[in-house]
Amino acid sequence: MGVSDLWYEYKKLIFNTFPDLENIGDWANWKENGTSLSAKLYNSKHIIKSREVEIWDEKSCIYNNIIYPKTGENLPCFGMDLMGFFDKKVIIVFDFQHPVENYLFSHPNLPKAEGTFRFFEPGNHFSENVFVRKCTMSEVNDYLDDFAAYLQAYKEMLESKKPNGFDTDETYRDFDTYMKKLDPVSGYLSSKFGKEKAEQLVNDFLFCYE
Repeated sequence: MGVSDLWYEYKKLIFNTFPDLENIGDWANWKENGTSLSAKLYNSKHIIKSREVEIWDEKSCIYNNIIYPKTGENLPCFGMDLMGFFDKKVIIVFDFQHPVENYLFSHPNLPKAEGTFRFFEPGNHFSENVFVRKCTMSEVNDYLDDFAAYLQAYKEMLESKKPNGFDTDETYRDFDTYMKKLDPVSGYLSSKFGKEKAEQLVNDFLFCYE
């Protein structure tokens, strides 16, 4: 498989864990200067949206997805940044991202993060279980079992609480505002697709609840 398939097994795990996720729209399919971008939306019975973006070229493949649960049960989102910049520089991050600021979420059956990480600070929308690893492209699938465990834990949360609300502005406004400030993707997108397209993707797709 090529670089564009770097996160294939991770994506397959998401849809195997949540088989009821339904594609509700392809928001963007761009290709400029050798770089491709795909942006898609999914939802299900207990998920308001799973908003998925993948960006790839000959050397890199970056996959970002945040799953937003339906509201009313004080549940975290589930976010992932799977970033393959080039063969020797890959950063894998996934976590339960609670929409309430300064809310230290922790799952008792998953390992707690050790050390500190720039950007990913437990208690500031990230949990004590934030999973961060650096590796090479040939090693990305070494962490599939960890990813599967986190996804299964998240599925059990949704099935236990059965959220069904749609109060997105109240629940996710601060979360999207924080994530938008944190995310460095705007400059990267501008360099690849121009400022106008980059701002449209960031404001209207990635963090539209701001």
